[in-house]
Formats: sequence, structure tokens, C-alpha cells
Amino acid sequence: MPNHAEQLAQELNLSLKNVQGAIDLIDAGNTIPFIARYRKEATGSMDDQVLRNLGDRLEYLRGLDKRKEEVAGSIEAQNAMTPELQAALAGAKTLAEVEDIYRPYKPKRKTRASIARARGLQPLADATLKQDADFDPQTAANDYLNEEVPDAAAALAGAQDIIAETISDDAHCRAELRRYYHAFGMVKSVKAKDEDSVYTQYYDYTEPVAKIPGHRILALDRGEREGFLKVSIAVEAERAGGIVAWMFARKKTGGASAAIVEAAALDAYSRLIHPSLENELRAELTAKAAEGAITVFGENLRQLLLQPPIRGKTVMGLDPGYRMGCKVAVVDPTGKVLDTNVVYPVPEFKRVDQAKKTIKSMVLKNEVEVMAIGIFFTTSYILRSTVGVSCILPVEKFSDAPIFAFASAVTTTSPNCSELGYKVAFRTYVLPNSNLISVKIAFL
Repeated sequence: MPNHAEQLAQELNLSLKNVQGAIDLIDAGNTIPFIARYRKEATGSMDDQVLRNLGDRLEYLRGLDKRKEEVAGSIEAQNAMTPELQAALAGAKTLAEVEDIYRPYKPKRKTRASIARARGLQPLADATLKQDADFDPQTAANDYLNEEVPDAAAALAGAQDIIAETISDDAHCRAELRRYYHAFGMVKSVKAKDEDSVYTQYYDYTEPVAKIPGHRILALDRGEREGFLKVSIAVEAERAGGIVAWMFARKKTGGASAAIVEAAALDAYSRLIHPSLENELRAELTAKAAEGAITVFGENLRQLLLQPPIRGKTVMGLDPGYRMGCKVAVVDPTGKVLDTNVVYPVPEFKRVDQAKKTIKSMVLKNEVEVMAIGIFFTTSYILRSTVGVSCILPVEKFSDAPIFAFASAVTTTSPNCSELGYKVAFRTYVLPNSNLISVKIAFL
């Protein structure tokens, strides 16, 4: 099975090396947040959104490959595989295309067409679908009479059912109609019961498929689930049916068979194709709307988390790290990012003095009033014997700005804290007058 690295790199406009690195990390079982935060060197510093898009697309492509293998295996088991089918499967870009190719070979439940085939009417249907000008279906139908097919009309009706199913299973026909539905389809809703509700505005509502926003799709779906609405996809049935008939019925040269094929095409559209495409399109709209809702929610949450952590104060945040350094950011009283940097304040990197100078410069340049320090105490070679202070610098040496720190599980402090001259307050915030205040915690 291909790993799709080249395709993903091209689609997402990313480096092939970085895409392959991300794929390897995902395959190793690493989560997206972990990769985004701790494996930047392997992914070229892809953020979590890019990695999530890459992961979702990779999952889809692998699912597509798996489905192609399943379909190919099923067709081969029926001894129906041809070079043309192999090429069509190899070239399919979506699951819908694969299912369209597989439809004629998919095991079906009992249908009108399967009953007609069981009655021996397949040859009559094949001869009629060829639309030979010299072929008389009425006369030919008399050769297929038996106990289950009492007359020529019954034989022709069964042949027409077989032709209708054949047309419905045609991948090219469905692809054409799918494009038509996307371009000209209308989402329509009507009331399902005579009762006032919050969905009153949708009791007689119509909007183009190509323009309807995601939030409205979700509202319609919710109203339908609650029993207040009946939602459907509407198109000009005469025009859509005409497309199908035009693709299969040869009125000018098909002789008497053309009329039967045309009737079968119209029946195939109304009875088989339209309900299938309607369900497919509604599922697609709902999935897209849900994805859009998640994106909007994420953006709203991002704005909420980026609100000013302390009203009226310029805040510096230090996010402790070892191998990739400590991330430093400064936000103004409105939450706007003023400055960012990365420092290495642990002795092993021999850049402690540089870290001090960098942070001092940022504090003075941006007039920092409050510092927020995330405690990092899970790695012994960072902590040494001092709990939670590995990345906290002695602020009194370069600023009077108060420090606050927060941790999720720190229950004790090391005696070394006072010796090192660190100002630390666990799970709380400290102002110059030592009064504890309750403020909002935000990611910095």
C-alpha cells in the first residue's frame, strides 16, 4: 500500500521530507498535539492544524486504497475483472467513484431486476438495450413466456426493470447527475406537523445546494431529527430525467427499442438514482457543515483563550521546555502579541546568561508588569533536586515585575528555592503587595 507522502506534499504544499516525517510519527502512534509540540524538527514546525489536515487526508487516502482492494477482490471473485475496470479503479480519486464502479457488481438484495433475471429475461433486456433498428422487442418477448411470464407485456416490463437497474449502475451517468445536483440542486424543507416551534422559518424553505451555509444545514438536520421538518433535495425532475434518457435512448436510430429504453431511463432516475444521490448529497452537506462548525468553534475558542489574562497588565509568559527550549511571549493589556522568543536557561546548553539577557531585554522593551511561568517537573535531568524551578529565572536581578507560576500537580517546594532567590507561588498569583488575586488562566 502506498504511503501517499508525495501526493500529500503536493496537495498541502509541504516539504516531502517533512510530510514523510509526520507520517512516520503518526504511524508510530503519536498524537497530533504531541507531534506539533515536541517533534518540530521532524515536521518542519508544522502546527497542529496542518498536522490534523494531513492526518485526516492520510486516513482518507488509506481508506480509499483499502476499499479499492476490497472492490477488486470482489470483482475478481466473480471472474468479472477486466483491464478497463482495473484502470478505472486505479484512477478513482474518491470513494464515491469507487462505489460507482463497483455498483454493477455489488451483491444486491432482491429487486425487481433480480426477479426479472431469475425469470430468464436478461437476454431480452440486453437485446433491447442495444437498440437495433431491425429488432422488434414485442415479437421477441413472445420467446420468453413461461409460467411466471404470462404474456409479452410482462416480459417487456421485466426487461425494462433490468435495463433501469443497468442504467442506475452506470458510473458515468451518476457522475454527470452528481455534478448537476451540486450545481442546480435545491435544499427544500417543509413542516412535518402543524405545530409551532423554533423551526417555523423553515416550514416552507428553499435554498441552493451550492450556496446554503453549514449552520443552516445543521439546523435543518436538527429540525428533521426532532420531527418538525421534512428535508429533501429538489431538482427539475424533467430536466434531470432527460439527461439520463439522452445518455441512453437513441430515439432516431434505435427503432422500437428506443421507447422502452427511454421509459427505463426515466424510471431509473425517479426510482433508483434520485433517492440514492439525494442521500449521498445530504450526507456530504452534513459532513461538510459539521467540519465547518468545528473550525468555527476552534477559532472562537482560540479567541477566548487569547483574551488578556490580566486586565490592564502587560504579561510575559514562559512555557518551559528542554530540548526545544523555553518559549517566551509577551502580550499587551488587550491580548495582542508584542514579542516572542525561545531561550535555553538550563546549564546543559551553556546559554543561561544569554537567556537572562534575552528575557531582561524583553521585559524592559515591552514594560512587562506580570510574568507567568508554567512549571515543568517531569524530567529528572532538568529538575535536578529542585522541584518546579528549572526554568524560573531570578527576576529580582533585572526587574521588579511580580511573578506568578502555575502547576497541575506540585504539592511541595524544594528548600533550594529560597537559596536560589526565586519568587515562586504555586497554583496562585502574587502581586507586589503580596495580596493573592484570582485571575483568568490562558495559554501563553
